[in-house]
Amino acid sequence: MSDQAALPGTAATTLPATAAETTPDNPWPLQLLSQKLKAHIDRTPSAWVEGQVIEFNRRGTNAYLTLRDVDAEVSLPASVWSKVLDRQDMPLERGSRVVALLKPEFWLKTGRLNMQVRDIRPVGLGDLLARIERLRQALAAEGLFAESRKKPLPLLPHRIGLITGRDSDAKKDILRNSALRWPAVEFEIREVAVQGNTAVSQIMRALRELDGRQDVDVIVIARGGGALEDLLPFNSEELIRAVAAAATPVVSAIGHEADRPLLDDVADLRASTPTDAAKRIVPDVAEELAGVLQARHQLRRCIGRLVDREADRLASLHSRPVLAAPEGMITLRSEEVERLLRRSSAAVSSIVVRAADQLVHLQAQVRALSPQKTLDRGYAVVELSRGQLTSADDPASHSVVRDPSEAPAGTALAVRVAHGRFGATSTGKIQQGDAHG
Repeated sequence: MSDQAALPGTAATTLPATAAETTPDNPWPLQLLSQKLKAHIDRTPSAWVEGQVIEFNRRGTNAYLTLRDVDAEVSLPASVWSKVLDRQDMPLERGSRVVALLKPEFWLKTGRLNMQVRDIRPVGLGDLLARIERLRQALAAEGLFAESRKKPLPLLPHRIGLITGRDSDAKKDILRNSALRWPAVEFEIREVAVQGNTAVSQIMRALRELDGRQDVDVIVIARGGGALEDLLPFNSEELIRAVAAAATPVVSAIGHEADRPLLDDVADLRASTPTDAAKRIVPDVAEELAGVLQARHQLRRCIGRLVDREADRLASLHSRPVLAAPEGMITLRSEEVERLLRRSSAAVSSIVVRAADQLVHLQAQVRALSPQKTLDRGYAVVELSRGQLTSADDPASHSVVRDPSEAPAGTALAVRVAHGRFGATSTGKIQQGDAHG
């Protein structure tokens, strides 16, 4: 039977099949809407949820409680049968952290939605530790805790962002110790809830705000010690991922030395206590001044040793002969140059003298062999007169009479003697006897 047919006094064919088809002129009866809501909610499966019991009231065979989210301002009323509560080893009370199996129920007549608790289990310390450890391993496998991704802290931060509880001892410790170590340090403080269901959202909001500021060099998240339940916000996966994504270095200063929330693993630096954080993020001005003074003394000693060493080297160099009497090298070279000049001058002079003697000798030889010299001794050169030469004769080769046949009688001759020329006429060949006569 359809929903429309189940409604008395209503024609099934006139009712819209779906809620989207309803109109002011053709609406659904309220009973039909309630039936459809109940059918839809009845098909919703049960779900395990985690929360904190903030209200608890037991009445006979039934009990009413209110669960609140552990990280947000969200609460939900629910009811549970007493037989479910009787199965618990420890009685349920206000403030307990539990996981509950909830099944939504819709009451048709009153239109009320009720969350029925079909099973409920307290979350003990061991359960919390096991859950945190599983989350630690999962995040470590993603590389969120790797040392390679952690950022170094600045040597001297100008401004420090501090996220801590309102008027907390952790805040006072950090401010006091930081001022004692470096009085010029400045803080940008954000006071937030550090436990409870609003802690995570407030811490993340403050972290985003400080991380977005250019003048904040490092961010410190600080809280004093407490029970595991109090430190649960610092094990929140959402907060851990926000710290890992921050561009500014983050320092974790949560609880005491024994406390180890997940925030310590993801932070760029873990401080065992808030006081330790103050010592780790700013240097001690007295120690730095002492270090500067010591460095100055060491530098002065090093410079003194260097100057002394170089002075000794200069004295050693100055004592060497080449520097003790630098003109000696020039004098030695000057004497050598003068000696070479004298030797070269003597050599050139000797060559010139020998050449001059040789030239005189050659001149004497040349003069002794000269025709003029022969003429000077009384000899004469008989030449044909130019009128005796034909045009075919060469004056240079045919003018000198070498044979009497070349100058027959009547031949005009030119006789060259030592001091000039004179003419003559050949009388012909003289006989041998005539020559002696």
